[in-house]
Amino acid sequence: MALPGENTKFYETPNHPYQGERISEESDLVSRYGLKNKEELWRAQSELRNFRREARRLLGQTETVSGEEFVSRLQRIGVLSNQESLDDVLSLDVTDVLERRLQTVVYREGLANTVGQARQFISHGHITVDGSRVTEPSYTVEVSEEDAIAFDERSDLTDELHPARAGAQE
Repeated sequence: MALPGENTKFYETPNHPYQGERISEESDLVSRYGLKNKEELWRAQSELRNFRREARRLLGQTETVSGEEFVSRLQRIGVLSNQESLDDVLSLDVTDVLERRLQTVVYREGLANTVGQARQFISHGHITVDGSRVTEPSYTVEVSEEDAIAFDERSDLTDELHPARAGAQE
C-alpha cells in the first residue's frame, strides 16, 4: 500500500518471473527499441492493456460517441491508422506503442545513428518537438508533431559536421 502523496507503479510485472521464452522476447524488445530496462517495456505493455480494456468496454456499449473519441485519440497519437476502427484496437501489439516513443521516432527520422544515441540526445536536451525541448525518451509523439522534431538551435548538434552525427547525415 502506498503512502499518501506517493506515486504508485504505472505498470504490472509478469505473473511468472522465470519463463525463458518471455524473457528472451523482452530482452529482444529492450535492445531493439533501446529501452533503459524492462520496466519501460512493462509500462508500454500496461498502456496497451489499458487500450484493449477500454476498447472491450466500448464495444459492449451501444453508445458510439465515446468510442469514436477513443479511436480518434489513438489515431492522433499514431497507434491506429486512419482506416482502422475500434475492433482493430484488440489486435494491436506492444511494438505499435513502442514505435510512437520519441526515442524511436528520432532514430527512425535519422537524427541519430542508433536508438541508444537517440535516447542520449533526448535526455541531454538536444531534441525539440514543436520548438519545445523534450527530455523524456518515453514521450509519445503525435502524428501532427512528427515533422516538427529537430535539433535544438542552441545545441552543438545542429552542425552537420558534428562528430556525433557522423553517419546521421548520409
